[in-house]
Amino acid sequence: MSVREKDDPELYAKIQEQNLLRQYDLLSNCIEIGLKKGIEFFDKYTLWALNYAAVSNISQFGGRYREEPIYVGNHFPPHFRDVPNQMDRFFSVVHENWAILDHPTVLPAYALWRLNWIHPFVEGNGRTARAACYYLICLKQGRLLPGKKIVPERIRENRKPYYAALQAADRAWDQGHFDVSVLADYLAGLLRDQLAEQATAS
Repeated sequence: MSVREKDDPELYAKIQEQNLLRQYDLLSNCIEIGLKKGIEFFDKYTLWALNYAAVSNISQFGGRYREEPIYVGNHFPPHFRDVPNQMDRFFSVVHENWAILDHPTVLPAYALWRLNWIHPFVEGNGRTARAACYYLICLKQGRLLPGKKIVPERIRENRKPYYAALQAADRAWDQGHFDVSVLADYLAGLLRDQLAEQATAS
């Protein structure tokens, strides 16, 4: 069962917003478990659950990797047969560099960019990537961060610099380099704003 946007745009938008709230609740649980269990808990099952929550009643294939081609503007994500391997490599980079890259937003930026680049799901890739990014931000900080408006919501509010930062990482990758510094700086600013707003509210 799924609702198509073209058939009922108002209901579709309502379901999307309700799904996002449920995804954030689930994300909080995942972060709490990750804080107890460590970075190894960040795995495909975590992402599958977060994706399923984001696209329930919108996509019939939520919570599993795509098995079909997908196109995103000018970006052509990897062939669907390559998705499982690409995702294994993605998790390997995060796990193996967790204790090495101690910068608070570099690995979250990598996750945000790489998941958008791989586009492993049929639907809800951006929402899942932003949730994964925030998961890693909180684990780097060692706590479930306070704030009425968290980093994923701040990205949604102002997408232009977000897209520009993703494109900068894409250009570096196309030239044979790994560089998510623009995205990491962008996330650091959003994180500062989240924490500063919470401090003011307190």
